[in-house]
Amino acid sequence: MMNVVSDDRPTEDNTADRAVPLPDDAQSPTGEPAPAAAPTDDVAPLATDGRPRRLKSLLLVAVVLYGLDLLTKTIVVANLTPGEPVSIIGDFARFTLVRNPGAAFSMATGMTWLLTLVAAAVVIGVIRIGRTLRSPWWAIGLGMVLGGALGNLTDRLFRAPGPLQGHVVDFVAVGWWPVFNVADSAIVCGAILLVVLTVFGFEPDGTRTGRDSVDGGTDEAKPDDRTITNDSNDSGDTASDRPPTEGSAGASGAKSAGQENAA
Repeated sequence: MMNVVSDDRPTEDNTADRAVPLPDDAQSPTGEPAPAAAPTDDVAPLATDGRPRRLKSLLLVAVVLYGLDLLTKTIVVANLTPGEPVSIIGDFARFTLVRNPGAAFSMATGMTWLLTLVAAAVVIGVIRIGRTLRSPWWAIGLGMVLGGALGNLTDRLFRAPGPLQGHVVDFVAVGWWPVFNVADSAIVCGAILLVVLTVFGFEPDGTRTGRDSVDGGTDEAKPDDRTITNDSNDSGDTASDRPPTEGSAGASGAKSAGQENAA
């Protein structure tokens, strides 16, 4: 009797070749997969410890003081006459128009061109430092210095007698103090603030010298203590607490067998 072998084979279920429908939100109107959304760069840059950069705050302070300095100088030049002071509080405080070829508070009057270059260098240096600044207080101090430096630099570049030789407009006289302007006040107050921050350990990156290092050292010491404790516990285990190994078990069995044969 012959067995008939059937050539009929079950059809393979090629489910792997079948297209799996995508969700409605992942398909475009034409039926094609929608492209992946591109990452956005709207997030403000942060430091490694989460502190944001303060360049915008620095520039905001500088712009406000720079605008205030230009406004007051424009008003003073338009309304005051040199040599005719306007009394505010008797002879103690008054407005008087003075053209100053020197530095702040009428110092170094014979070095106008050098002071112009120094002011330009200060502006560039402050902006470079501000790009990596994290401390809000340092941003305020440097912003005050930047705003004042820009105010006096503008006078030296655009006022008479000419570029790099321009005379700065001063108009505030208080007691025996030399005549000054808003830019001078901003530079001096900003410098004092930066000195105070440095003395008390406030760093431009937002940390504080001494306190942050002590806190970090305390936190890092804790894992080391746990590691030392675990190592000491492991080394304190005695031989009786450990399970016997195969070699020791075989030696014990052979010793017992030899004692029985001797008996």
